[in-house]
Amino acid sequence: MIRRRSTPWIHKWSRPIIAAIAGFGALVTGYLTIEKLTGGSVACVAQASTRGCNDVLSSPWGTVFGQPLALFGFLAYTSMVILALAPLVVKSEDNSQRKKIENLTWLLLLVGAIAMSVFSGYLMYLLAFQIKALCPYCIASALFSLSLLVFTLLGRTWEDIGQILFTALIVGMVTLIGTLGVYTGVNKSGTTPGSTNGQQQITFTPTENPNPEFGWPITTTSGEAEIALAKHLVKVGAKEYVAYWCPHCHEQKLIFGKEAYQIVNDNIKVECANDSPKGKPELCQAAKIQAFPTWIINGQTYSGVQNLTELAKITGYTGPTNFKYFK
Repeated sequence: MIRRRSTPWIHKWSRPIIAAIAGFGALVTGYLTIEKLTGGSVACVAQASTRGCNDVLSSPWGTVFGQPLALFGFLAYTSMVILALAPLVVKSEDNSQRKKIENLTWLLLLVGAIAMSVFSGYLMYLLAFQIKALCPYCIASALFSLSLLVFTLLGRTWEDIGQILFTALIVGMVTLIGTLGVYTGVNKSGTTPGSTNGQQQITFTPTENPNPEFGWPITTTSGEAEIALAKHLVKVGAKEYVAYWCPHCHEQKLIFGKEAYQIVNDNIKVECANDSPKGKPELCQAAKIQAFPTWIINGQTYSGVQNLTELAKITGYTGPTNFKYFK
């Protein structure tokens, strides 16, 4: 009498597990997409001295083909949910037809998991070495992608190991080449895709102590777009809360440039440091400011350095947008 070998538990539960992981990924990327499209500020645990999730979303790498990168992540995770559950939902009396659906969806799950893992790996490189930010959502998404790949590989018996290796090689190469092609215009000099004049990326590392009255000297110059946006921010009643000793606050100044930030400084900037001659810490406490810089615009709070394109979008600015700098 021949005993049938029992099915491993992971083979029984692999599709529901994959669907659950992809579901969590869809929730995370969906949240980021909504905040990006609505101009909201993402809740992030990063400290004021560390670049965080909002810096990632507002960076040139956070937008692809004019749409939030998170939107494409949401679509990818949603597709993985559908592929994982399709054979469990589709009712078919024809076993051969059901087997075809299972084999096809497993192959598509493998392709999707490999592509997402390669892309996530590249994003982790950008996060660590280019954007230099701490984004828990981005890290979680990368872990979700890797988990999807692991459960896809272990979730069934792959009869042809060579097929897996060949598929991984081809899909990985195509994904990497495509990713590099999409981001070819975003480099260390700060040129953004589709830009005719380019933007210079701003970074600042203090080499001397700041002046309690004004911080560090602003070394960048403003163009017409920066000046027009600064005037618009004054008109709409925006407020920027800063501390003179905060390097990220100075980066915000550098993005505006000297002339434009003078308008911000004279009209809407609030100094929060109590040891500054211009300090108004009571106003900052009343506004419940917890990080620097923080913008409050139309009752909404935006923490961290904001690129001017983001400030323009948030405030409905319609003037020139050939901004010179980004973070």
